[in-house]
Amino acid sequence: MSKPAPLTITNGLLVRPEGEPQPGGLRCADGLIVALGEVAPGPGDIVLDARGALIAPGLVDLGVFAIDKPAFHFGGITRAALMPDQAPPLDHPARVRFAALSGKPDFWVHPLAAATRGLDGTELAELGLMREAGARAVSTGRRWIADSGTMLRLLRYCAMLDLVVVSHAEDAGLAGSAVATAGEMATRLGLPSAPAEAEALAVARDIALAEISGARLHLRQVTTGAALTLVRAAKQRGVEVTAGVTPAHFMLSDLALAGFRTFARLSPPLRRESDRRAVLDALADGTIDVIASGHDPRGAEDKRLPYADAEPGMAGAETLLPLTLTLVRDGIIDLARAFALLAANPARLLGVEAGQLAVGAEADIALIDPERPWIVDSDRMAASAGNTPFDKQPVQGRVTALFKGGVAIA
Repeated sequence: MSKPAPLTITNGLLVRPEGEPQPGGLRCADGLIVALGEVAPGPGDIVLDARGALIAPGLVDLGVFAIDKPAFHFGGITRAALMPDQAPPLDHPARVRFAALSGKPDFWVHPLAAATRGLDGTELAELGLMREAGARAVSTGRRWIADSGTMLRLLRYCAMLDLVVVSHAEDAGLAGSAVATAGEMATRLGLPSAPAEAEALAVARDIALAEISGARLHLRQVTTGAALTLVRAAKQRGVEVTAGVTPAHFMLSDLALAGFRTFARLSPPLRRESDRRAVLDALADGTIDVIASGHDPRGAEDKRLPYADAEPGMAGAETLLPLTLTLVRDGIIDLARAFALLAANPARLLGVEAGQLAVGAEADIALIDPERPWIVDSDRMAASAGNTPFDKQPVQGRVTALFKGGVAIA
């Protein structure tokens, strides 16, 4: 197989880990970034004029439920951490190994190993063997491990293996079969609901056990003010806890449920406006570490149902970047922080040399026009299903070219 030619990108704006984007370019060879700033192409290089576009790291999406490469490529995502909630679940080394290879040659898949066999929350899976097979972290999946003894054993074992535990923090005893957050909107619609405190209780328990065990804990979605207060306090105490969120929970409140819109049926459910504003504050002050798409494409058989019967989930890969860029335009975060949330921080949690522009890093690169307008259309999405709560919403920000290992993939 012939080796790809080196790539030199010129005349762009480099998105760096700190500060404003700087004029310059980069050069890639043998799959790695070899030069940044004022670069000159070598003999035989492919040369691309960025024409003033942002030169940014490819996004690293922490926690997707399906490998949907057309949607990822459209959204500038070059790596995704695959949740263990597959059929069958990723609770065996062979399944993890297969998942890790499933993106080749034009996408990186980083499997998250199932914390327990069958994701049933009782017996720990073969975590060490799955790490050897390619698992980059361990996840409880869509569900919370209710048994505190099991969760503590999991955290202690993962601390020894130096694996992050990715937890879905929602107390199932309180959440039950709820499909909405308790409040005026759920009452008006007559939907089964649970108090927002179901999240805070789960977060408090998981943080306490992480503190006991010394493990690294990532709370995949933290969506309420009370839970974010707990995360903020734990970080100040030195607990190794990180938090994530999807754009739905900083863009939408439970008012989006009006009309029984099943595209807004998510897990955890949309929250009150006060919680949405708390998420924005947590993004601004550093309490939240990761913005992920939660990509979970669902077809008509799952969504064209009564609201309480519809499956949760949204196709989020294509809207991840433009919706995050709204935070930059609104002055909540700067561009460097946006790409830390979208790329550098998730790459660090997964232990991969990616997510930022640096000499020696993998040459996963996106060219982005941050001002380019477009309209989200659920009928025309690249995803395998168009179940987005942002249907028909105008957005700004579009990937114009994408590279994996310095080779063009979109």
